[in-house]
Amino acid sequence: MKSRSRYLPFGESEDTNPMSSLVNLFDAAMVFAVALMVAFAIQSRMTEFLTSQDATFVKNAGKKDMEIIVKKNNKITRYKSDRTSGSGKGRRVGIAYRLESGEVIYVPEEDGKK
Repeated sequence: MKSRSRYLPFGESEDTNPMSSLVNLFDAAMVFAVALMVAFAIQSRMTEFLTSQDATFVKNAGKKDMEIIVKKNNKITRYKSDRTSGSGKGRRVGIAYRLESGEVIYVPEEDGKK
């Protein structure tokens, strides 16, 4: 006659697989990980990237480590600053004036070539 252990939970037998409880822990960990990812997306105000609409996000605007993240046609592209401002060759194309009201007006210069 087989003796029954009194320490087994109700409804379980001695033949229960010990790995079955690990499967339940894995499922719980996956649900927790997905919840953390959704909470991070909502907290960082990047929910636009979860939709099918095009979006642009600017991180650290105006600073040397500025980054622009663009989502267009479900493709995400990141543009990082190269820590230089106004480098390279070019020519002057106009003048910008800031009025007392805060409005900025751009006045293009004429080339002189006709």
